[in-house]
Amino acid sequence: MGAHLPRNRQGLVSRPQRIERSMLRLWPLILVGIPVLAAVTVSSSGLPERNRALQQRERKAWKALTHNSQFIDVPHLSTRSSCEEVQPPQALTTPSPLLTTWRERKIKVSFIIGTDGRVHSPLILESAGPTGDRRVLQTVRTWRYRPATCNGVPTETEGKVEFSSR
Repeated sequence: MGAHLPRNRQGLVSRPQRIERSMLRLWPLILVGIPVLAAVTVSSSGLPERNRALQQRERKAWKALTHNSQFIDVPHLSTRSSCEEVQPPQALTTPSPLLTTWRERKIKVSFIIGTDGRVHSPLILESAGPTGDRRVLQTVRTWRYRPATCNGVPTETEGKVEFSSR
């Protein structure tokens, strides 16, 4: 169990050897205890205020990256169940497309939000020209959502969004 230490003529372990034996038993506790003590002694003054300010800045930044969208459930012919508890998708990241020339035009896009929260099959419903359409489609494909749920199970949803200069 312990380390084998030589004994003197009387069959006793010397004092330095006893100290060495006890150190061998205690070193794991010392290694674990030092980081714990260091963590306990760290001062946490001012952290709640900083966290609150950081959370407010994060909320403001994320709010700018979401758009108002309309959502419609995608009916599947193979399933005929009704949802008792429906949760719409929640936008996680939906940045605006960078369009250089709006000229009072509108672009409407329809897309499917998959069960993985990714945008699938974006389709231009109202065009603003090939360049603008291409940029909008590229941007919409990068959007991420928390998927809609039907009775707690992720389900596909159709989304529609409109971009305009106003």
